[in-house]
Amino acid sequence: MFPLATLMRRAGWLGALLFACLCAPVLAEPLRLTSSAQAPYFLPGGQGFLDRLIPEVFRRAGAEAEAVQYDAAARANINANAGIDDGVAMRSRAIGSDFPNLLLVDEKVIDMEFVVFTLRRDLKIAGFASLQALRVGLITGWKAVEDGILPDTSVTRAGNAEQLFNMLQSGHVDAVIFERWMGQHLLAQRKLPARAALPPLLTTPLYIQLHKKHAALVEPVARALRAMKADGSYQRLIAQTLTACGPTAQAAHVATPGKECP
Repeated sequence: MFPLATLMRRAGWLGALLFACLCAPVLAEPLRLTSSAQAPYFLPGGQGFLDRLIPEVFRRAGAEAEAVQYDAAARANINANAGIDDGVAMRSRAIGSDFPNLLLVDEKVIDMEFVVFTLRRDLKIAGFASLQALRVGLITGWKAVEDGILPDTSVTRAGNAEQLFNMLQSGHVDAVIFERWMGQHLLAQRKLPARAALPPLLTTPLYIQLHKKHAALVEPVARALRAMKADGSYQRLIAQTLTACGPTAQAAHVATPGKECP
């Protein structure tokens, strides 16, 4: 048997060790803000628009966060509402009764622009009425776009962007409707000589939405995003990731005359 003094010393060491373990700081995981957006919103090496925007906005709000890409928007919304993830990075303002646990951060992340992409140079697009004489491709489930399609328009639906642009490239459709920057990125990747017909058919403002357990962050995140717009860092990020200075334009060898990229 051990002497009493030895047992007491060992008990003291164990107590000190337990106290140190209990008092050690727990390193929190970054908040997860999800989206089903594709490149260039997410890019390898964390260089996409959301890859860079979300960490910076939350850093300014005193928190740590990351943008996480999901294949399906429904999964992103369901997991955020359930608290499995911490929120969604880009979603329309209408939260809806299906997702009662999501709180709106009332400062716009970006306008999602739905535009017509076509290989035909003769087409002039001025609203959904311009599509009635065309064979049009669109993504199944994009309700805002589907709601805009007028009766008697010939529509072929695709399950994803790859299928959609395959239809355009093969001539199965005259035009497809897709998000502006993701579409430009796909054209650059495919070296497809299609064009985006502007102005957009439809513009939908998108916002960050947080699970209600992060209610205390809602206003600080809104203020941080406003501050980024006020100091110009938001505009620089748009230029570096999405527009004529971004990786999509560089891949397609597109330049804006007289524009100096930040």
